[in-house]
Parts: sequence; C-alpha cells; structure tokens
Amino acid sequence: MSISHQKKPSRPSDIAKRNAIVSAAADSFFDVGFAATSIEKVAAEAGVSKVTIYSHFKDKRGLFSAAVERECEKMRGHFSIEPAASTSIRDRLLVIGKAMFAFLSRPEMIQFERRIAAETEHDAEIGLAFLQAGPWRMKQAFSAFLADAVSRGELVIDDHPLAAEQFVSMCKGMGDLERRFGSLPTPEETALRIEGAVDVFLRAYAADQSDRDSALS
Repeated sequence: MSISHQKKPSRPSDIAKRNAIVSAAADSFFDVGFAATSIEKVAAEAGVSKVTIYSHFKDKRGLFSAAVERECEKMRGHFSIEPAASTSIRDRLLVIGKAMFAFLSRPEMIQFERRIAAETEHDAEIGLAFLQAGPWRMKQAFSAFLADAVSRGELVIDDHPLAAEQFVSMCKGMGDLERRFGSLPTPEETALRIEGAVDVFLRAYAADQSDRDSALS
C-alpha cells in the first residue's frame, strides 16, 4: 500500500492568519523600519501568537521578505503577459512606466526606502533581503513581459534583463533622485520623462519600423 506524501492544502484559517500577519508586518516595516519592528507587536496587531508567526515565516527576516513581496504584488499586475486586444506596445509601456513611477513616489514608499537604506549601513543583509523580495523580483517580472513582447514580434531584444534595467532607469531619471530629497516632479514633468523614455526604448528595440518612426516624430 502506497503512502501519499503530498502536502495538505492550507486551511482557510491558516491563509487568513498568514494574510493578517503579513498585513500587520508590512504596516510596521513601512512605518518604523526593520529594526524597530518587533515580532511581539506584529503578533498583537494580527491577533496571533508569536509561535504562529515563527511557524509561517521562521524568523523576522522571512517576515520582512513576505511583507515586501506583498507590497510589490501591487505593481506586478501591470506586467500582464496577455495584452488587451489592439493595445500597442507603446501604450503598454507607457502604462507600466507611469504605474512604476507612481508606485515609487508614494510617501510611504519613500519613507520606507530611506529607513531601509539607513539600516542597511549597519546590517547589509537587510538590504539584500529587500532587493531579493522586491526590486529583483520586479525585474524578473518585467523581463518576462519584454520576452513575451519579443515572442509576439513587437520588440527585438537580446538581453531582456538589461533592457528592463534600461527602461526603468530612463523612466525614473532624475525624478528618482529628486523624490528621495523631497522635491517631487510635477505631473507634467513626469509625463514628459516617461514618454521620452518609451520613445527612446522603442527606437532601440521596436521590431516594427512604424513604431520606431512614431517614436522619432
């Protein structure tokens, strides 16, 4: 007689507990940073025991990664592999560029980045955990989006991760530095920067000559 070793699916109560824990942890990490967030506080806010948190996430670092991943899921939805009918690659890139800049420009995100950057000076592992759970996962998702556009004949790209970095860097431009030091660009400045980034990107990578021509006009 064979014995099944398949993992049992999580019960709804377990899923609800995990969601409550991640939500409470994200609020705390974004509000006071990694060092000042305690497992005890998160447990109290989520209405669970510390043992429950450790059973789900092993340690504080694992909880931090889960919180960052949840936050980044808000952005990953824009990297839809299946494009809407008759939506051009330019329009889809504009949507991604605008959503990305809006996501990064939220006051809570700016505060969170500042706190994590400061704490990384004392503990490099915190910064690495943030990169692995957030920016690097986002880069993978956008690289997959670009690879799909290549397979559709919309773009011609040899190095998808490099192209993803180039697009993100151009969209952020000086605006990324400015927001870190308290000077947010105007909506008009942001729109011009992102439109310019998309046009330059298409001049380099558009498969269709008409897309390159429209980027030059």
